[in-house]
Amino acid sequence: MSEKRVALVTGSTSGIGMAIAKQLSEDGFVIAFHSKSSLETGQALAQSHPGSSYTQADLADQKQVCYLITEVVSHHGRLDVLVNNAGINAVIPHNSLKEASAEIWRNLYEVNVIAPWTLIAEAESALRKSSSSDRPSCILNISSHAGVRPKGASIPYAASKAALNHMTRLLAVSLAPQIRVNSVAPGLVETPMTENWTEARKLWKERSPMGRGAQPAEIAQLASMLIASNYLTGEILVSDGGLNLT
Repeated sequence: MSEKRVALVTGSTSGIGMAIAKQLSEDGFVIAFHSKSSLETGQALAQSHPGSSYTQADLADQKQVCYLITEVVSHHGRLDVLVNNAGINAVIPHNSLKEASAEIWRNLYEVNVIAPWTLIAEAESALRKSSSSDRPSCILNISSHAGVRPKGASIPYAASKAALNHMTRLLAVSLAPQIRVNSVAPGLVETPMTENWTEARKLWKERSPMGRGAQPAEIAQLASMLIASNYLTGEILVSDGGLNLT
């Protein structure tokens, strides 16, 4: 059993997830890395962070979702923090209703809403076991500003993130005080997924007070802060460079 606190970060082989995992490692956590497909990168990350592990799992498959938690708890003997970072997107104009098919809705909800729910339900007992009155366990959901404002790459995507935000608040009440639950809702973040988002980059440059999108490390700083706090729960922390003010 690991004596250090263990943090599982889903989707942690690139982008925001990797930045959060690396930050939490610097904060003293042992990291359980995860991804759907980038096996070699995940194994290399685990090897370069002492005591860490890597598990491959497709979060669109409920059996693999359950397997992920079982494998992490079995390997490390404990779980203190769960970061639900993995998610999928679909870029569809908001006025193209028929293009946003039922299949797209189901696919987005499966990964962005149902998978985090199952991960939390499966991890609950381990999180409660590692919790203490002076240091509760923690769940952090990575959402999107699109779940707060009527924006986003598509309506199904935005609605899935709104659902994740409301789930965050509901669970903050039902799991307290042993487990805290918060969310970070980023706007544009410079990751491989957004490298071709020229219109979004133009929008942030022209309209956001900070004049740019965020770097993954800047979202990781917020994740670190929310996880380090032993008091905050039920918060949806929007990090969009002030775009919501304009």
